[in-house]
Amino acid sequence: MHLKRWITGIIAIPILIALIGPAPGWLFYSLLFLTSLAGLIEFYRMTAPELSRLIRWPGYILLLFLFIAMSLRQILLVIPVVVLLAFVPLTITMLSWLSQTKQCTYDIGLAVLGPVYVGLPLAMLIFIDLFPRGNVWIFFLLAVIFANDTGAFYFGRTFGKHKLYPAISPGKTWEGAIGGLLTSMAVALLFLSLISFKRIDLGIMILVASLSIAAQIGDLAESMLKRSHGIKDSGRILPGHGGILDRIDGLLFAIPVLFVYISLFAV
Repeated sequence: MHLKRWITGIIAIPILIALIGPAPGWLFYSLLFLTSLAGLIEFYRMTAPELSRLIRWPGYILLLFLFIAMSLRQILLVIPVVVLLAFVPLTITMLSWLSQTKQCTYDIGLAVLGPVYVGLPLAMLIFIDLFPRGNVWIFFLLAVIFANDTGAFYFGRTFGKHKLYPAISPGKTWEGAIGGLLTSMAVALLFLSLISFKRIDLGIMILVASLSIAAQIGDLAESMLKRSHGIKDSGRILPGHGGILDRIDGLLFAIPVLFVYISLFAV
């Protein structure tokens, strides 16, 4: 298990560095879309395996339009696409409504939640990439979140005694959570020391702490989804990690935090 996790990481990290750094932007944006699409498929398979294709496929198509609009910097088109994420499932359900049951509302809710939960945060990375030194900020974000995940995992296994939230995730501990936070801080300081793109101050350390906490909340949120549906992993696409959602659950919650910080304090 541990060997597979490290092998997957060793293979993925150089690819990410190449795509985020020297490669053309469209390659990175394509990776973001494919990751988002895979995550959305996992979300629907996990939460609503019986959800009609008539509802699922418009979500996939609108997700593609969302990434195209952001890649082309057509920011004003993002709003109508997000609105259509709600209106299209509503309209399709209305036109195909055969029985008066509450299930249709449940299906519509999942159809809207999936793209918002999985797609929008990853699409926001395109916005971050457009900021000055945006790709460096993305590297910083990934370093902090991966350090948080790794630190929480190994600190929890080594020192974990006090359960963090046993009703949702019995394996997570306060010791692991604190270890993830400390590891995030250490990696952030090392990153900023090696790549001096941002001065080390109280503000940046508050950002790192906020990213770590947001990532751990995102991890627990996905654990809640899996536990409520009796599923251990969202998928099997990543050896040693499970599915796409299992790997990016914390990242999804951390991306908006970084976006807000850059928008307010780093531009």
